[in-house]
Amino acid sequence: MPEKSAASNPNFRIPGQRGPRFATVEKPAEGKKTLLRLTRYFKREKRVLILLLCVVTAVVICSVLAPAMQSQSIDHIAQGEFDQLPRALAVLMGIYLLYGLGTLFQSRLSAHLSQRIVRRMRLDLFNKILTLPIRYLDRHPHGDVMSRMTNDVENISNTISQSLSSLISGVLTILGTVIMMMYYCWQLALLSCLTVILTLLATKFLSRAMRRFFRRRQELLGEINSSVEEMVTGFRTVVANNKQRDVMEEFNSASDELKRVGIFAEILGGSMGPIMNVINNIGFVIIAAVGGYFALRGWISIGLISAFIVYAKQFGRPINEIAQLYGQIQTAVAGAERVFALLDEASEDTGSGCTLPEAGGVISFRDVDFSYFPGKQVLDCFDFEVYAGHKVALVGATGSGKTTVVNLLMRFYDIDRGEIRIDGVNIRDLPLDTLRKNIAIVLQDTVLFSDTIRNNLKYGNPSATDAEMVQAAKMSNCHEMISRMPQGYDTVLAESGANLSQGQRQLLSICRAFLAGSRILILDEATSSVDTRTEKNIQDAMVRLMKDRTSIIIAHRLSTIRDADVIVVLDHGHIVESGNHEQLLARQGRYYQLYMTQFAGQAT
Repeated sequence: MPEKSAASNPNFRIPGQRGPRFATVEKPAEGKKTLLRLTRYFKREKRVLILLLCVVTAVVICSVLAPAMQSQSIDHIAQGEFDQLPRALAVLMGIYLLYGLGTLFQSRLSAHLSQRIVRRMRLDLFNKILTLPIRYLDRHPHGDVMSRMTNDVENISNTISQSLSSLISGVLTILGTVIMMMYYCWQLALLSCLTVILTLLATKFLSRAMRRFFRRRQELLGEINSSVEEMVTGFRTVVANNKQRDVMEEFNSASDELKRVGIFAEILGGSMGPIMNVINNIGFVIIAAVGGYFALRGWISIGLISAFIVYAKQFGRPINEIAQLYGQIQTAVAGAERVFALLDEASEDTGSGCTLPEAGGVISFRDVDFSYFPGKQVLDCFDFEVYAGHKVALVGATGSGKTTVVNLLMRFYDIDRGEIRIDGVNIRDLPLDTLRKNIAIVLQDTVLFSDTIRNNLKYGNPSATDAEMVQAAKMSNCHEMISRMPQGYDTVLAESGANLSQGQRQLLSICRAFLAGSRILILDEATSSVDTRTEKNIQDAMVRLMKDRTSIIIAHRLSTIRDADVIVVLDHGHIVESGNHEQLLARQGRYYQLYMTQFAGQAT
């Protein structure tokens, strides 16, 4: 029986090497329920799964028959039956050839099955993420959501491609080997089982000790990595405060502890291989000695002794493999549980089939209550109205509710009570794509994609012509800037537009809003992160952009909103003042205080 080499066996792991065997096993909360749900993905791949089972069964049959045929060949030589030897060797070679081809086909089928299942799972997960409400993404770390799409799904893929066929093959190999051993000599079969029991006991005790040290080593390694990252990120602060010595002492302390734990972990890990070899060799010696005695008494043939040595090795290997696969399967099921938990999240309410009038842009908040968390009211009995074509500015201290108004208007969050209307239509009755198609946003933190400038500008209106795009760029004061780039509008931007300045990104964002042609415009701190000269270009572009559009401006720089039709001052979710710039200054109220504080150069 040919043994799998370290290179060909995906579950092989050198003792002491870091890997899944000694990693922390993550256990699912509801393993049976998750496994049952995971089988639904397998049902869609019945043909591939059935074919894989057939191939695995054929490979196991070959691995079980090979030692028996090897035994016959040795007996033919021992008994001088050389005329029978070519036929036995030909059959043995055929079995080995079928085994090799079957193993290759098994690997390909496993990879094919895993990639098809994981592809469907990724599509389901990605489609779900696209329909999640903003509330969910705001309350859950983005890294955790991404981890479910990458790490968890990858664990499932690896388990299907590597562990599924190995698990089935291992179980069938154990059954087939036991049957063959009991058929030929039940006494030697029992002796082989004794060595397997010793192997399992040694593996259990050594693995428990190793897992503790390897887990501690990973924890210390994580602490050192975090310490290095923190030091590099805050290097200026460390140097400015002369803390290099303190940082070095902390690092040395953690590094010494990692060295101590690492030495114990590697010693224990390195001892696994020799101990297993000793136990296996003891088993081979026992089988050879007892088998030789049986052969001398004429109870078994010499060839059968060699077959039993192979069977004993073949019997213990899948048991160890299944024990190693257990942790990997548990981790994969735990990952599937997290994936299904995300898939079970409620999707965003897409609204009904109402439509908006062709012209308009009137926005009304009527008696609106809203809180991000129960008991912490953000807007309370909020009434607010914007007339079509008017420019309204929202000002106030941080936490006063300015951005919340925008979040509710876009239905990133749904209100607790009251209603929001656009041109007399409740936004809950509007399909989300209709609502958001009629609203364009220019944010403080501009989002640009790793694509051409052309595709970034047409993101909100893919059907726009190139002539319309160029006209929008000219209106946004960014046509000349784009023309100076190597490929003009076909220049590929880096991730998040990293190869552009903040002002250039902001101008492109304004151009994108121009091209979207929405009737309502939201400007959220669009000029807060740029210099004065760039701010002037952006403001000129914004003036053109806001013409004939209903505009809501959120601003901390009060000098940028002097020409607003209405300025609304918010404080703890309430409107405390409203009017134009001159009216509010004349009242010398809250707006006057904010304006004079900025004029004096103090922080607001």
